[in-house]
Amino acid sequence: MGKKKKRTAVLLAVVIAACCFRLFSAASSFPAIQYTGGQTADAATSLTADELELYAASAVLMDGGSGRILYDKEGDTPLPMASTTKIMTCILALEWMEDNADAVCTASANASAQPQVKLGMVQGEEFYMKDLLYSLMLESHNDTAVCIAETVAGSVENFAAMMNAKAEEIGCTQTYYITPNGLDAEDENGIHHTTARDLALVMRYCLTESSEAENFLTVTRMASYSFTDLSGTRSYSCTNHNVFLNLMAGALSGKTGFTSKAGYCYVGALEQDGKLLIVALLACGWPNNRGYKWADTKKLMNYGLSEFELRDITESTVTTADIPVTNGQQDHVATAVEQQSVFRAEDAAGWQSDPEENLSLYADTVWVLMCTNEEVEIRVEQFQTLEAPVQAGEQVGLVHYLVDGIEYAAASVVTAEAVKERTYLYCLRELTEAFLF
Repeated sequence: MGKKKKRTAVLLAVVIAACCFRLFSAASSFPAIQYTGGQTADAATSLTADELELYAASAVLMDGGSGRILYDKEGDTPLPMASTTKIMTCILALEWMEDNADAVCTASANASAQPQVKLGMVQGEEFYMKDLLYSLMLESHNDTAVCIAETVAGSVENFAAMMNAKAEEIGCTQTYYITPNGLDAEDENGIHHTTARDLALVMRYCLTESSEAENFLTVTRMASYSFTDLSGTRSYSCTNHNVFLNLMAGALSGKTGFTSKAGYCYVGALEQDGKLLIVALLACGWPNNRGYKWADTKKLMNYGLSEFELRDITESTVTTADIPVTNGQQDHVATAVEQQSVFRAEDAAGWQSDPEENLSLYADTVWVLMCTNEEVEIRVEQFQTLEAPVQAGEQVGLVHYLVDGIEYAAASVVTAEAVKERTYLYCLRELTEAFLF
């Protein structure tokens, strides 16, 4: 009987030692997230640049909701952009006016000396900035742009620095501003230029991301506007020259431009059937071809309306794998996609840095304009192993939602249950139960 007890004690010691070894031999560092699988996508079947037969040398059609490029003809080629520049001038002025609602602008010698097209302000004349915004966007007055820039930033050079900083913030990679009005200009860093893609991005910011989006729409959609200078002695009238506002149902906003180097340029937006479409055109003809930009804009807008549909790219069923757990009271933990954690890809940096403080970035759905034969590509990545204890709802991976190779949304993979740690007492209890029963 003594030998049997001795053997039992030895066996008990071996099992407990094994449990303890398993407990303390876990990796000291948390394992990296590893790719675990996915679902590939068919290629898009959008038209090529040649098939749509546009007049513009450079053109882009953008899904204003997601930022996806639906059509691209030399969309990343840097070119002068003329007075389409003024959408950036306008949005910066509007955002500055949040703290300066009744700002007064005084015309400088520099402003009054600007070439046509101009309001005709004289040096020393004073205006409310809220009135000058209509002069800027409806009539595209060059002296007004300079007067606004000098009021906001103290000088044209300082305002250009603000424009370039905002462009970088928006995501423009090939844009360089020198003037607030878009007149052809060059300095030691190059010429005043943008790309069709960047121009569409700026318009998207003005319409969907800026805190002043509603006021931007109010100004740019106004058919006509009249005002006086601050003294009330001189009166001015402005008429909107954005013909596109009357060409298609749902036309929202836009800005024309022309210089001898840039040719005719245009950026405009339309909202119809839940779709927000943005068109940007550069070098779309020269004098005697004024109508080319309207023909190209209508062609691109109709293409976006007819060939693309809105789809919630996060609605697909996603299967996640169980993850092995070391030192746990069970060997694996189940996982699931937490739909409440879906976020747009453009918000990913903020979400990943501190998700608890960025709840406003979460989205119930992420809509993207897609061709009917396109599929959403899903990539799942999650930890290869976890170390107990594991909490229920703990983030252990990400699901990435891509269209045509570009990520537009992601969601968190979380543990579906808790796993307690395998402790010395747990091992002893398990062994005792096994021995007795």
